[in-house]
Amino acid sequence: MDSDKLDALLQRYWNCETTLEEEQLLRDYFSRQPVQDKYQEAAALFQYLEKQRSQQLKPVFDSNLKVRLRQPQGATGRIRFLVFNAMRIAAGVAVLLAAVYLVRQEIRHENPVAMEDTYTDPEQAFEETKKALMMISKGFGNAEQQVKKISVFNRAQEKVQGQPTELTKEISDNNGEQ
Repeated sequence: MDSDKLDALLQRYWNCETTLEEEQLLRDYFSRQPVQDKYQEAAALFQYLEKQRSQQLKPVFDSNLKVRLRQPQGATGRIRFLVFNAMRIAAGVAVLLAAVYLVRQEIRHENPVAMEDTYTDPEQAFEETKKALMMISKGFGNAEQQVKKISVFNRAQEKVQGQPTELTKEISDNNGEQ
């Protein structure tokens, strides 16, 4: 491979723009022993990567690691396991509390609750309070009238159904006295 093509290919490799085929070309080129001096650093990198790719872990290592991770060893292992799980739970609770606190602070910041006097003149405040109480009083008066209408309706319903009402009881009591 000529030096210009190799320079362009290396530049594309360092910019992460090469294809898998181009990377294979670079690995093949640098796997050969005689490499120009200006490419020695790149050659060392590609040779190291190729060595790491061919190297494999022993299967015994994986199985030993899995056994140690799964089973706590003795009383100290169980204690360590419990402490580890308790720390995970505590960390989750701490994150949750921090989130709730920050959200509440944000809400308070956006909607500050401040009690202010809306009227500087006490007479004007008194008049507005009277108006508000009169509105409430009228509402109660209307509600009372509606309740009276309902009670008349209930009496009529009881009369139709033949049940004695308080009114008929009062009338019969008054007729008996006369």
